[in-house]
Amino acid sequence: MRLKDYAERDGKRVWLSEKELQRLIDAAADDAEQRAAFLLMGRCGLRRQEVVDVTPADLVTTEHGRVVRVWEGKNDDYREVFAPAELTDVVLGMDRAPDAALVDVADSTLYDWVQRARERCHAATGDAGWLEVGPHDLRRSWGVRLLEAGVLPSVVLELGGWNDWQTFRDHYLAEFSPEALRRERGKVSWLGGTQEASASQHSYAAVGGRPHHE
Repeated sequence: MRLKDYAERDGKRVWLSEKELQRLIDAAADDAEQRAAFLLMGRCGLRRQEVVDVTPADLVTTEHGRVVRVWEGKNDDYREVFAPAELTDVVLGMDRAPDAALVDVADSTLYDWVQRARERCHAATGDAGWLEVGPHDLRRSWGVRLLEAGVLPSVVLELGGWNDWQTFRDHYLAEFSPEALRRERGKVSWLGGTQEASASQHSYAAVGGRPHHE
């Protein structure tokens, strides 16, 4: 977990590792609607208002796989986002009408759901950093998870609805992701590391990093 102060307000930005992100999703209440909400935030990178706008009809199969259609994102922009198989399974189990909201609550309710889930994570781990996690940190962590998985930065920008790399870098990237720090620590012998330093190992999460476009 990485935390960093907001420059313009109180509180902290949080970047969750893959295991931490999954822990938070699993800490959601045992309820299909909440599970769908956490998957849309943490595995599809949707904003709060986008989450409550999604219907079963918005989950479609394309030539490259299953996606969620976001009809009116920020600035009313349309985009399509990769959807995990688990989301499809959850949606099918909900038996909602095609045009009914999957998450039929006010978007502010997502704050309450994340707060309860983070408190469960805090109780289980004792890590006070969990108490800083908010809904937008799931989206933030999702974007970095894609980069760590090797997805082209230009594709990440498209999926997340970010207009430019500068905005994404300034507001969503930490100095380094948790995985990048773990890799680098593994190169240091007195910290228990066994890896040999390799010039090929790098992270797009470094401040000042620039995307490579193909």
